Amino acid sequence: MFRPKLFDTLQQYSRQKLVKDLMAGLIVGIVALPLAIAFAIASGVSPEKGLYTAVIAGFIISAMGGSRVQIGGPTGAFIVIVYGIVQTYGVNGLIIATFMAGIMLMIMGFARLGAVIKFIPHSLIIGFTSGIAVLIFSSQLKDFFGLQMGVVPADFLTKWTTYLQHAASVNYAAFAIAAATVVIILLWPKVSHKVPGSLIAIVLTALVVQLAHLPVETIGSRFGTISSAFPAPVMPALDIAIIKSLIQPAFTIALLGGIESLLSAVVADGMIGGNHKSNMELIAQGTANIFSSLFGGIPATGAIARTVTNIKNGGRTPVAGMTHAVVLLLIMLFAGKWAALIPMPTLAGILVVVAYNMSEWESFLTVLKGPRSDIAVMLTTFFLTVIIDLTVAIEIGMVLAVFLFMRKMIQFSDVKMLTKEIDDRNSTTDNEAIINYSIPANVEVFEITGPLFFGAAYKFKDAIKFIERPPKVLIIRMRQVPIIDATGIKTIEEVYKESKHRGTKLILSEVHSNQVLDELKKARLLFAVGKANVTDTFAEALERGKTIMNEVSI
Repeated sequence: MFRPKLFDTLQQYSRQKLVKDLMAGLIVGIVALPLAIAFAIASGVSPEKGLYTAVIAGFIISAMGGSRVQIGGPTGAFIVIVYGIVQTYGVNGLIIATFMAGIMLMIMGFARLGAVIKFIPHSLIIGFTSGIAVLIFSSQLKDFFGLQMGVVPADFLTKWTTYLQHAASVNYAAFAIAAATVVIILLWPKVSHKVPGSLIAIVLTALVVQLAHLPVETIGSRFGTISSAFPAPVMPALDIAIIKSLIQPAFTIALLGGIESLLSAVVADGMIGGNHKSNMELIAQGTANIFSSLFGGIPATGAIARTVTNIKNGGRTPVAGMTHAVVLLLIMLFAGKWAALIPMPTLAGILVVVAYNMSEWESFLTVLKGPRSDIAVMLTTFFLTVIIDLTVAIEIGMVLAVFLFMRKMIQFSDVKMLTKEIDDRNSTTDNEAIINYSIPANVEVFEITGPLFFGAAYKFKDAIKFIERPPKVLIIRMRQVPIIDATGIKTIEEVYKESKHRGTKLILSEVHSNQVLDELKKARLLFAVGKANVTDTFAEALERGKTIMNEVSI
C-alpha cells in the first residue's frame, strides 16, 4: 500500500518505454513552463516560485506517487487560496501554511484516508471548481485589458466595482495581445498537438511587443529579472500562535490538494486502464508540498491537464513526470532570463483559457437538471466560493450535503404497524408479507424499513405510541434494516424497557444484517430480550409468540 508506483513500473521497464517517457516528459515540461509562471503570478508571488514548485514538487510527486502517469505542480485551483493567504499573512505565512498542509496530507495518507476523500460529492466538487474558475477569470481582467489601476482587490464584489471604476483606462494594445493569446491557444491544436499553443502564444506575442515597442507591461517590467539560481532550503519558523492562525487555510490546501490529485489519478486510470494507490499518492503530495515550501515554493497537486498531456504523448511510467521536472529545471537555469520578456496580457490570456477549462460548465448544467439536493449543494458551494471564501464553501457544502443525504435516508426509512387490514405495499409480490400469515390475537407486529439511525429513530418512537392497549407480544421485523447507530440501539432499549413494564414480551424478527446483529450484541440487547426471542424468520417469530401466549394462559 505504501510502495511508490515507480518501483512497480521499473520491474518491467524497457528501452522503448524509456524513449516514450523521455519524449512525453519533454513535451509536458514545455507545456508546464508558462503555466507555472502564470499560476505563481496570479497567486500573488514572484514567477520563479512557480518554477521552483513545478521542479521540486513535480519530481517528488512522480517519484513517490501512487500513479504511473500523474504530473504534479502548481495548479489553477490553488490560485484563489494562495492569493488570499498572501494578502492576509504574507509570503512567509504561505510557506508555513504549505508546510503544514504537506504534513496533513502525509497524515491522511498514512491513516489510509485516500478512499474516503474520493467520496466527496460530485456536486460539491463542481460547485467549488466552477467558483474557482470565475474567480481566476475575474482576477485576470486587469492585465487582460491593461487597466491602469493599483493592486486588484481580493474581494469579488469590490474587485468588479474597481474594474468598472477604471473601465475607461483600457490599454488597447494589451487587450489585443491578450485576445490574440486566447485565439492562438484555441486554434493551434488544429496545427499541432505536439507543441502547446500557450508556448506559441508566448513566443509570438513577446516578439510583437519587443519589435513593435508596444506599451505593454511584461514580467521584467513588473518583477524584474527572473533568478536562474536555485534557492537554498529554509526551514519555516513554527510556533503555536502561527499554527493556530494558519490551521484553517492549511487544511483547505491539504483537502483541495488531496481531492484534485486523486481526481486526476482516477481520470488517468480510466485512460490507461491502470489502478493508482490513493494513500501513497497522498503521502507523495504531502512530501512534495513540504519540500516545495522549504524552497520557497507554493502549493502543488496533481494537474489533470498536464497528466492527460503526458498520457497522450506516450508517458506510461513515473519516469515521464520526473523528466518533465528536469526539463523545467534546465529551462530555468539556462533560459530563465528570457522569461522576463513575456507580456503580462499573454499570461492573462493563458489563465482566461485555464479558467474556461476549469469552469466545467457542461457538468454544471448537467447537475442543474438533476436532483434538487445536488443542485442545492452545487449552487451553495459555488456562490460561497465566489462571494465569501473557498474554505467556508467546502465546509458548508459538506455539511449541507450530509444533511441532505440524511434527509433522503429519513425519507427512505419507515416504521409501520402491520395488520391484515393495513398490509405491506409489496404484499402482492412479497412472500413474507403479513397477509400470508395468521396473526394470533394480542400480538402486534411492527416493521422497520431502512437504516435505523438518529435521523429516523423518531419515526419508530412515534409509531409505537399508536398502540392503544399493550399487547401480550410485540414483534419487530428488522429484515430490511441494513444499519443501526447508537440512537437506534437506544430506541430499541427504550421499547424493550417499556414493553417489560407493561408486561409485553418483545420479539426481534429477521435481524439479517451482520452490522445490526453485532451492535445489538455489544449493547447486550440480545441477552436482555432473550435468545429464544430473536428469530431468523417471521414464521418462527409467530410460533414463539404463540408459545408465549400459551404460557401466559396457563
